[in-house]
Amino acid sequence: MDARLSQADSEVDFSFAVERQDGRRYTFNRGASTMQTHYASASTSKLVAAVIILRLVEQGYLTLAQKPQELIQSWPISSSDPLSGMTLAQLLSLTSGLASDSPCLDSVSIDFEACVDNLATTNAGRGKIPGQEFFYSDAHLQVAGLMAVKARGVAGWQNVFSEFKMQTGLFAASTFDLPSAGNPRIAGGMNMTGGDYMDFLKALKNGALLSAASMGQLLADQTASIPIAYSPIFEGINGGPGLGEDWHYGFGLWQECQSATYNCVPGTRVSSPGSYGAYPFWDRSKNYTGIVLRQGANNTLIKGITIERAVRSDVEQWAACS
Repeated sequence: MDARLSQADSEVDFSFAVERQDGRRYTFNRGASTMQTHYASASTSKLVAAVIILRLVEQGYLTLAQKPQELIQSWPISSSDPLSGMTLAQLLSLTSGLASDSPCLDSVSIDFEACVDNLATTNAGRGKIPGQEFFYSDAHLQVAGLMAVKARGVAGWQNVFSEFKMQTGLFAASTFDLPSAGNPRIAGGMNMTGGDYMDFLKALKNGALLSAASMGQLLADQTASIPIAYSPIFEGINGGPGLGEDWHYGFGLWQECQSATYNCVPGTRVSSPGSYGAYPFWDRSKNYTGIVLRQGANNTLIKGITIERAVRSDVEQWAACS
C-alpha cells in the first residue's frame, strides 16, 4: 500500500487511513500532510450534519416529517408553492426540490437565517415538487441546519455542533465555520482533521451515535424510486470529471455502485466525498472505514476516490487478514 500510494495521482499532498474491525489502523502520509492537518471539508461534512440532525430527531427535538415553516418564522415560501410541502427527510436526502444554491452560501457577512431565506426565495416559483427527484445541492442541508437550530432553541449552528461535540467527545480539533462561524455551510463548511473524522466514522460504525432505527434510515436508499436529476459523481462538478457511475443517496451519504445503472445493494458501501477530493468511506460488507484527506481544486471530486481505488484490493486483503 505504501508503494501504490506514493505513486498515486494527486497534485497535492494527502493522507490516507483505514481502520478494520479489530481497531488496527493503517495510515499513509504524503508530503507535508498528516492526520492532524486541518483541511476544508467540502461535502464530507454532509454525513456529519445528517448524523447530528438525526440525533436531534432521536432526542425528540425534530421529526423527519416536519416542514421548515413549522420552525422558521421567516420562511418565505407561500403555501401555494409546491415547495411548501418539503420535509426534513427530503432535505436530508437532497430530494426536497431545492435545485439552486445562492452566493450567500459563500458569504462571510450574511446571517445564517437570512441566507436560508435567500435560498428559499431563489428556489420558489419554479414548480419543483418535493420528493420527485434527487438534485445534489447544498441548499437542502442549509435549511435542515436552521430547522435544527430553531428546534433546539439556540442562537446558531455553533451551539448545535458544540452540544454534539460535548455529548460524543468527537471533533475536538475541528470546527464548523466556513465561510464564517455566523454563516456556516452545513453541507460543506467544516475545518477538520483526518484523525477527528476517522474517530467519527469509528463511532458511527460501532453504533455509538445512532439507534438501530436511525441507522437504518441513514443507510436506506432514499432515492430508489425517483430520477437522479443531477449527480456530481456521474457528471462531475464545476467542469471536473465524473465517474459515470449511478450512485444513489441516503441521508447525508452516497450509496456507492460501480455501474452506469444502479444495481447494487443499498448500505453495502457508503461515503461522503467532497469537491476538493477528500473521501471518507465505510465498507459495511468488509467491516472497515477510511478516509483520503486532501484539498485540491474545487473540481477534483473524484481524485480521492481514485486514490482509494488504487489500493482497495490491498486494503481488503489487509482487513480480512487475521
